[in-house]
Amino acid sequence: MRQRRHTWQTILTTTALATAAAIGLTGCGGTGAGTKASASAAAFEGKGPINYVSSRDSSGAANKSIEEWNAAHPDEKVTFIELPDSADQQRQQLIQNAQIKSDTFSVLNLDVVWNSEFAANKWVLPLPADAVPTDKMIPATVDAATYRDNLVGAPYYTDGALFYFRQDLLTAAGIAAPPKTWDEMKDACTKILALPEAAGMSCYTGQFDKNEALTVNFSEAVASAGGTVVDADGKPTVDTPEAREGLSLLVDGFKEGLFPSDAITYLEEQGRRAFQDGKVVFLRNWPFLYSSLSATDGSSKVAGKFGVTSIPGVDGTGVSTLGGRNLAVSPFTPNKATALEFIKFFTSEEQAKKRLELSSRAPAYADLYEDPAVVAKRPFFPTLLESLQNAQPRPKVVQYGTTTKAIQEEAYAALTGEKDTDAALGAMQAKLEEITAK
Repeated sequence: MRQRRHTWQTILTTTALATAAAIGLTGCGGTGAGTKASASAAAFEGKGPINYVSSRDSSGAANKSIEEWNAAHPDEKVTFIELPDSADQQRQQLIQNAQIKSDTFSVLNLDVVWNSEFAANKWVLPLPADAVPTDKMIPATVDAATYRDNLVGAPYYTDGALFYFRQDLLTAAGIAAPPKTWDEMKDACTKILALPEAAGMSCYTGQFDKNEALTVNFSEAVASAGGTVVDADGKPTVDTPEAREGLSLLVDGFKEGLFPSDAITYLEEQGRRAFQDGKVVFLRNWPFLYSSLSATDGSSKVAGKFGVTSIPGVDGTGVSTLGGRNLAVSPFTPNKATALEFIKFFTSEEQAKKRLELSSRAPAYADLYEDPAVVAKRPFFPTLLESLQNAQPRPKVVQYGTTTKAIQEEAYAALTGEKDTDAALGAMQAKLEEITAK
C-alpha cells in the first residue's frame, strides 16, 4: 500500500490556515485544533501519531521506510507532509511553523546548513547522547549535526564532491593517473586539448552561477588552498592569503580560458550536461550524476569513458564541501517520544542500507561504503568515502541565509571581473563581520 502523503498545500486547507492568517503569516499553520505545545518542554515524552516534514523523495525510498514503521506502529503512525523542492521555500515554511509554535510539524528534514540557525532559535530539540550510533557514522556528518557540542539532528544522508574525468582522453594523452592538484590538472589539459579528439573542448567546470552552488564551489576552493570561510568560533576568515589563493584559482580559470565562458551560468545540471555531452575534460559535481553519465541508452556520450576521484587541491587532494540532511525533533510536537523513536528507526544503518536499493543518496554510515554488495552497484563509493572523510561543512553560522548571499555576491563579482580578488574578499570579510556580529 502506498504511503499517504500530504502536501503543504493540503495542510493549508485545514483550520491551520486560519491560525496562520490570524497572525499575518502565509504558508504555515497548526493542527486542525490549532493547539500549540510548550516550547520549553524538552523531555521526550508523549506517544501517538506524528508528521514527518520533508521535500519529496522521488526514489520512493523514504516512503518505504515510513510504510515499514507504520506497519509495526499502528498507534503511532507517521504522515508524510511534502514541502516544495526549493530549499529556500522549505526553510521559509519550517521557520514560519516554528515561529507560531505550531505542532503540525513533528520530525523535520533539515539541510545541514540550517542546523545552527534552528538550534540557536530553539526550533529543534537537542537529542539524547545515545539517540543515534554516532561512532559508526562518518565524523563530518556528526559534526554537521552538532551545535555548541549538542547533537541537534540525526544524520540522514550526506553528500560530498566528486571529480569526474575523461579516462579515455587521459589514456590517449599518455597520462597515467588523474590529477590531484590544480597545477597537475592544467598540465593534463595542455596535453589533452592538443588531441584531435578533444577539439573544441574546455578543461574544467564547476558551478559558478550566483546561487548556493557558488558558495559550495568557493568554500571548496578556499579549503583546498588551506583556508577557511569562518574559523571554529564562527569568525570570518576570508581576507587571508589562503582564501585569496583559493578564489584566484576560480578567477584565473575564467581569465585563462580553462573554464568554458558560459560556466558562469552553471548550476549542477548544466555542469552535468557539459560533461555528459563531451564538452569538458574535468568536472566537479555531486555523486547523483553517476547514473546519468553511465547511461547506455545513447543519452550519454561519456558512458564507459570516464572515471571518478577526489577533487584537486593546491598541494594535494582537495577538500569537499559537505552536503546532506539531518532529521530533528520539533519542540512543539506533543508526541516527542514517538518522534525520537521514529528518527532512531529511520536513520538506522539497517534502514540506510535498505534505502540504497532504491536511492543513490549517500548514507552516513562508513561501513556501507565498503560493503561489497553496495560497492558492486556503486563503484565510486570508496572514492566518495575518502571525499567525505576529508569534507568540511559550509559556514556554521546562525545567520546562514545572509552569510551565503554575501559570499555569492562578492565571489561572483570577482569571477565576472567586476572586482579584483583582493577587493572582493575585503568586501566579503566586512559583510560577514557585520552579519556575525548581530
